[in-house]
Amino acid sequence: MRDHGGNIDTAKERFGGSDWIDLSTGINRAPYPLPDLPPEVWTQLPTASAKAALLAAAGEAFATAAPGVALAGAQAAIQLVPHLLPRGRARVLAPTYNEHGASLRAAGWAVEEVATLEALAGADLAVVVNPNNPDGQRHAPAALRALADRVGLLVVDESFGDADPELSLLRDPGPALVLRSFGKFWGLAGLRLGFAFGPEALIARLAEMAGPWPVSGAAIEIGRRALVDRAWHAATVARLAEDVTRLDALAAVAGWRLVGGTALFRSYETPDAIAAQERLAGHRIWSRIFPWSPGWIRLGLPAPAEWARLEAALG
Repeated sequence: MRDHGGNIDTAKERFGGSDWIDLSTGINRAPYPLPDLPPEVWTQLPTASAKAALLAAAGEAFATAAPGVALAGAQAAIQLVPHLLPRGRARVLAPTYNEHGASLRAAGWAVEEVATLEALAGADLAVVVNPNNPDGQRHAPAALRALADRVGLLVVDESFGDADPELSLLRDPGPALVLRSFGKFWGLAGLRLGFAFGPEALIARLAEMAGPWPVSGAAIEIGRRALVDRAWHAATVARLAEDVTRLDALAAVAGWRLVGGTALFRSYETPDAIAAQERLAGHRIWSRIFPWSPGWIRLGLPAPAEWARLEAALG
């Protein structure tokens, strides 16, 4: 089932109002400040040198020398991955972001959702989201490298890994294919920018499938500047660490139990997820609940000016 956060239109249709705080995604609500852009990013096709500069910045930011390709978000990579190999048996560590399984099924793969890393072994293609969405489960790089030798292709989605670089497989991805998001941590999801890194042959195949201009000139320029801004990155990591502690404390006051999460979202067990979502909606705060769980609710982190409304809703 392809259900997603970010469906703020649903909230507006059901509950009315326009001044909503959308916490249904894990997108940073204090985004990277948009720079002034030169006119040519709008008027010219992206150049090879601009694309190379973006990949160099990404390699520096993610501490990797692995071959990479820039794409229109990690989602673009997720939709291309099923076409890298002949169709076969895929296993996805679940519950997780549902687009992995959905994209594989749509491409004709036989998909099995499993609950442990060990159960992924033997698959023609295996998917691990690390840290995981929505429960924040983490897997050590060494464990993933060992798994990569026991599957046809290991795909590791690190879309929520920017605040936890020691968790990343990118320092030594080996035969694995590693996906990274830009829009979540930098808070510019509408830019549609993401990356895939891995073996040279796989990256060349992804680049061929994506075509000559998969990323806009504006996304290339903004992404390049943001990725090398290490001061902003460090300040954001520190702020998010404080914010998750603050959010967990508010949830505890509301009687919710922490399930897990990342620096960009938290998931909680509630007595009734629908009732919890409606409680927040009464304050025009939208959250994420899941069709497979009657109790789980997920919240992104508010922007600094949005905390007062959330505190009123949960207090």
